[in-house]
Amino acid sequence: MAKVSIVMGSDSDLPVMAKAAGVLEELGVEYEMTIISAHREPDIFFEYAKGAEERGIKVIIAGAGMAAHLPGMCAALFPLPVIGIPMHTASLGGRDSLYSIVQMPGGIPVATVAIDGAKNAGILAAKMLAISDDDLLARLREYTENMKKEVQAKDARLKETGYKNYKK
Repeated sequence: MAKVSIVMGSDSDLPVMAKAAGVLEELGVEYEMTIISAHREPDIFFEYAKGAEERGIKVIIAGAGMAAHLPGMCAALFPLPVIGIPMHTASLGGRDSLYSIVQMPGGIPVATVAIDGAKNAGILAAKMLAISDDDLLARLREYTENMKKEVQAKDARLKETGYKNYKK
C-alpha cells in the first residue's frame, strides 16, 4: 500500500516530480502518483485529498507552479504532513510558486523545499516515515553514507587526474 502520494497539477511537472518518485523507489518506499488540478476539477481534488488518509497515505508531496494552490489545499484537507515543491515558472522563475507555498496561513503548514527540489521532497518524506520505521531509517543512513562515498571518490579522482583532466 502506498505511503506517499505525489500529486501535480499538470503533466508538465512530471520531469521534476519523477525525481521524488525515483528517490522513494531507491529507498523502498511505496508511492502513488497522480495529476489533479485543484482549479479545473475541484470535486475530484477534494475527493483525492480527503480520501488520502483512508488510502493509507502518510505524506503528500505536491508540486505546483505560479499561484501554487495545490500544496496548501492538500494541507487544508489532509491531516498529515504535506511537502510542497515550487515549480520553476517562465514568468518569475518559480519565485511566485515559492512565495505562494511558504506563505500559508497559521494552522495550515506546508513543508517547502527549493524550486524544483523534488529529490529533497522525496528524502524528506522518507525521513518523516522513518520516525516509526527502523528499516527505512537504516536505508536512509545507507543512502547518506553512499552520498558521502560518492563525494570522496570524486575528490580522489580530482587529486589523481588534476582539474584539467577530471572527467565526471
